[in-house]
Amino acid sequence: MLKKSDVEPQTYRDAMARFAGAVHVVTTDGEAGLRGATVIAACSVSDAPPMILVCINRENEKNEAFVKNGRFALNTLTPAHEALAVAFSGATGLPAAERFALGRWNTIASGAPTLVDAMAVFDCELFESKDMATHRILFGKVTGIRIGDSLEPLLYHDRRYRVL
Repeated sequence: MLKKSDVEPQTYRDAMARFAGAVHVVTTDGEAGLRGATVIAACSVSDAPPMILVCINRENEKNEAFVKNGRFALNTLTPAHEALAVAFSGATGLPAAERFALGRWNTIASGAPTLVDAMAVFDCELFESKDMATHRILFGKVTGIRIGDSLEPLLYHDRRYRVL
């Protein structure tokens, strides 16, 4: 069990707002249903075998679909995808079908929706998940990749979307 910290959650969030990160939409589909969420906490774990990790809020019960479906795709966004990022963040309140209607999707290997014009797509089979405090860490074995155009990434910094 984690020890309680002397750092207040709001102070931590304010400091993390200074942390610039690439914006992604992580998606899944399958028996547990269609789901997508905007994430910044994602990174490479290994290149042999190719594995990534993605952190999702486990306090949102809809995110159970990622584990139950056993697959997900990490779609790296460009500035042209800002409206998509906002929609998948939940800020607009749009239901899943309307969020997905904002982009063009197909599948590569796992069956998870992949954004056709993403900068990069990492299509994954869920290898393991681990709960840590408020979040669930998804470890994905990459089973398919699509590399899009080499464009500027969409970033999130100081609570705003930005471009390099």
